[in-house]
Amino acid sequence: MSFGISQSHYLFNGGQLTPSIYFAGDPANLSTLLLSGKKMKKSSFFSRIRRIQELQNTLQVRRNPPLVCGRVSPRLPVPDHIPKPPYLESTEPPKISSEHQFPDSNGIVKMKAACQLAARVLNYAGTLVKPYVSTDEIDKAVHKMVVESGAYPSPLGYGGFPKSVCTSVNECMFHGVPDSRQLQNGDIINIDVAVYLDGYHGDTSKTFLCGDVNESLIKLVKVTEECLEKGISVCRDGASFNEIGKIISEHAQKHGYNMEGFIGHGVGTVLHSEPLIYLHQNYDYEFGYMIEGQTFTLEPILTIGTTEFVTWPDKWTILTADGGPASQFEHTILITESGAEVLTTS
Repeated sequence: MSFGISQSHYLFNGGQLTPSIYFAGDPANLSTLLLSGKKMKKSSFFSRIRRIQELQNTLQVRRNPPLVCGRVSPRLPVPDHIPKPPYLESTEPPKISSEHQFPDSNGIVKMKAACQLAARVLNYAGTLVKPYVSTDEIDKAVHKMVVESGAYPSPLGYGGFPKSVCTSVNECMFHGVPDSRQLQNGDIINIDVAVYLDGYHGDTSKTFLCGDVNESLIKLVKVTEECLEKGISVCRDGASFNEIGKIISEHAQKHGYNMEGFIGHGVGTVLHSEPLIYLHQNYDYEFGYMIEGQTFTLEPILTIGTTEFVTWPDKWTILTADGGPASQFEHTILITESGAEVLTTS
């Protein structure tokens, strides 16, 4: 599951909200994206102006209507024999664990199994992405596959989250709650799958295309996946975590996209732990270093437009404030001596 960090309050229907369950990024827009960061060469500056103008045109000509909240069906049951994560004992979201995740040799075997299951479930969920299929149908299919595999769907009951998967469509940045809304031709949808198997979590997500998708959205999705790949490419024993944010930010900004404020996290026997991994280069915090045997997620979210957000009354569904589309990809990785092993592959 995804989250980001902010110290700001945001507006929803004229009121103020304090982020609690989620923490999404500092306010930003196309103007601040253009003017922020290190000094640019003149050619690069004007290239970004042209790119940002293209993105503004994309925002003005949206293909599908804005998201509206559909009907949320009752929570699905999980058989008693399936082990459940400790956070189900409370409806409050658990605190981020301060313990970095270093599975032992037996733990790595178990974690790989959880991650591979999450990847298989995600791939299956992607085959269901078609016009007129509801996100609730996707949730039911994911729930069934996870439970039949002897695992627990990690999002279900996490801080009171009512579903077994997150489905974030178009301008939904993350934590979309599956409901009765049917996917439409031209949508993009991020499906975020996390499973708890034999004491370990596997966490992964991907943005899928539904039907005939606008070229600008295809490009957004493609660049987001490239950002994840580039972030993984600099991970290795002894590397500074700031290398991740630097390379991801550079690639996103080169294409005119915004992604400030979003982070990855440690994952293992707990779903969310330190280190909190900032996926951009302008955040002021103490950098740490990767250590062989460590497991964590990388999960960049890119937007066309602002990263300022609004939230629905369900306190989970996070939308871009300007209605611009968002895309995300996520992998769980294991740090090795010479690089990183992607665990969430099927």
